Amino acid sequence: MFGLGWPEVGIIAVVAVLVFGPKKIPELGSALGKTLRGFKDEMDAETADFEDADYVEDPEQS
Repeated sequence: MFGLGWPEVGIIAVVAVLVFGPKKIPELGSALGKTLRGFKDEMDAETADFEDADYVEDPEQS
């Protein structure tokens, strides 16, 4: 995962708990998940729009 080993991930987790507190970590994870899901949905929608545009026939070429 991004070239990080388990010791580095553990250190990041400990620092996050110290900075944000144990009660705030699940809220931050949920917000991050919603943000990433929204970004993925928008990218999928744009890809679908782009693919739909590729299949539209040009009446002048027929």
